Amino acid sequence: MTDKTTLGELTAVELLALYQRKALSPVEVTEDVLTRIALHNPAVNAYCHVDEDGARAAARASEKRWQQGNPCGRLDGVPSSIKDLTLTRGMPTRKGSRTTSSKSPWDTDAPFSAFMRAAGAVLVGKTTTPEFGWKGVTDNPLYGITRNPWNTRLTAGGSSGGAAAAAALNLGVLHQGSDAGGSIRIPCAFTGTFGIKPTFGYVPQWPASAMTILSHLGPMTRTVEDSVLMLDCVARPDARDGLAGAARQAPWLSLGDDLKGMRVAYSADFGYVDVDPQIQALVGQAVERLVQLGAQVEAVDPGFDDPVDIFNTLWFAGAARLLGQLTAEQRGLVDPGLREIAECGAAISLSEYTLALEARAALVARMNAFHERYDVLVTPTLPLVAFEAGHNVPPGSGLKQWMEWTPFSYPFNLTQQPAASVPCGFTDAGLPVGLHVVAGRFADEQVLKVCRLYERHFPSRHLQVPIIG
Repeated sequence: MTDKTTLGELTAVELLALYQRKALSPVEVTEDVLTRIALHNPAVNAYCHVDEDGARAAARASEKRWQQGNPCGRLDGVPSSIKDLTLTRGMPTRKGSRTTSSKSPWDTDAPFSAFMRAAGAVLVGKTTTPEFGWKGVTDNPLYGITRNPWNTRLTAGGSSGGAAAAAALNLGVLHQGSDAGGSIRIPCAFTGTFGIKPTFGYVPQWPASAMTILSHLGPMTRTVEDSVLMLDCVARPDARDGLAGAARQAPWLSLGDDLKGMRVAYSADFGYVDVDPQIQALVGQAVERLVQLGAQVEAVDPGFDDPVDIFNTLWFAGAARLLGQLTAEQRGLVDPGLREIAECGAAISLSEYTLALEARAALVARMNAFHERYDVLVTPTLPLVAFEAGHNVPPGSGLKQWMEWTPFSYPFNLTQQPAASVPCGFTDAGLPVGLHVVAGRFADEQVLKVCRLYERHFPSRHLQVPIIG
């Protein structure tokens, strides 16, 4: 039996073991989740839609299957959420935008939602995102601001900020995120949770993101083991995604017990990033712990200049394409920051866009060569801690765009590599810090191995209730 004292502390792996022994019912767990959402969601705005009736019906069906000893899949009865960018049958997908309508039939599952449902997950609701997922914090004109459970005065990050806030409070156990510039890893670092952006194409995405070759889908959870379980259920092909890679055998569950022989490159700042001293110290401590676990660590930068201009060219062009589908009246309803970058994107020439693609290809080649020498690269996930909610950049920083404070994340969307954020400590103010772990393309198991062993030997602490800032 687990020594945890409340249902809200249990992981997916623990829940499934209790279901197997008929020591706990999915109905009990789902009711507990719905109760805690009602209690805590007003403080953080993690969920923009909760499907109580649908969740209860799914939990009852799961309970019956477990009673008969016939679960339908590996997630049967586990309360889960879907980000409000991903189509989910029976739930509105508004994308945080007043340009969308609540009147659509909502009768289609995107691949991620379909795979979760087929695995038996109880889909509780949709988590909040910035409008169309365009930025690294979570607020939008339709649903308002999502706040950090560790201090509700602060941002939870974005664009999967709702999923991260839900994971931090265990308002549902498994959560879907998406990441086209850091949108899984940023909020995980700010909220003390785990999330992985798998290799591009491992998890199919349909309809296609406006950011196309930058956008990855992945799990966000309290523990690495839960993300491994979730990833194993959704990393499979779907014919609707024309960019997805071939199906791969995922050795997620046999990752070894130490890091002996693991070649780790450690870059504290890429040679050009200004990192908060407390974050530097905590990440440095985490790297020393990797050595204790057997890793061979070398301090080395990956050797590229800041690719923010390459990223912005592709990102702004995607925003222009997105808003180009709207009427003039609809564009007037859009987040002003999104409208601004879309206007920049509309001014990008075909030549400029092509040059950005060529520069991206060169960066891919550089990192492919880098990972011939190193199995993983570790860095801080972010150079700063969570800042005041309702702002795109830290107030008083002089920064203009969210990309300026996320220099460790977006390079690896350009290269389509797997990358994760795992909690590695807390600042003096009690705010979480993330360790960023990156591997070569298709070497997702290397990222998961490092994160899983780090978490096992140096576990983080989790919240039960939000801290009202």
